[in-house]
Amino acid sequence: MTVRVMLVSPAANAALREARFDGDAPLDRSGRERAEAAAGAVPGAGTHLSGPSERCLGTAAALGLTAARTEPALTGWDLGRWTGRRLDEVGAAEPAQVASWLGDPSAAPHGGESLRDLVDRAGAWLESLDAPDGVCAVVEPSLLRGAVVHGLRLPLAAFWRLDVAPLSLTELSGRSGRWNVRLGRPLGDPGR
Repeated sequence: MTVRVMLVSPAANAALREARFDGDAPLDRSGRERAEAAAGAVPGAGTHLSGPSERCLGTAAALGLTAARTEPALTGWDLGRWTGRRLDEVGAAEPAQVASWLGDPSAAPHGGESLRDLVDRAGAWLESLDAPDGVCAVVEPSLLRGAVVHGLRLPLAAFWRLDVAPLSLTELSGRSGRWNVRLGRPLGDPGR
């Protein structure tokens, strides 16, 4: 059975603008307004899901996905003690640990999830889907990138080369072990 999975990246918030590690911050006014403006561009699906972060839940609500069910498997990357800190701050305080994290997919110097663990978790969720009417999920960019790496069987290092814009749609279609990807279509007016 072919499954259509539509992954929507959440709207921007202050933590994203400050280059913080996936802190669970809510949408700011600008992010909420842009998500509300994009509400009509969300494709239909039989199942609507959201990652549990405030940013994902706020985006789902602003997009009008009021029936979106929170899915724990769609939690963003667990970055342990780095969560909520700025990248430049962590890089200055722990340069060797950041280099290890960036260079070794199995490293988790922050005490959270390794890149390998994240991609495996995203892949397990993707492979578990049985939704003939499609799935639309608002997920953190890290999880979206992990799903694409898994779905296309890319080397783990490719994760670092995938950019995910706020309020963009990435579609995966296929079935377990064989996925096609359509990347990053903006929702709504990308110039706003």
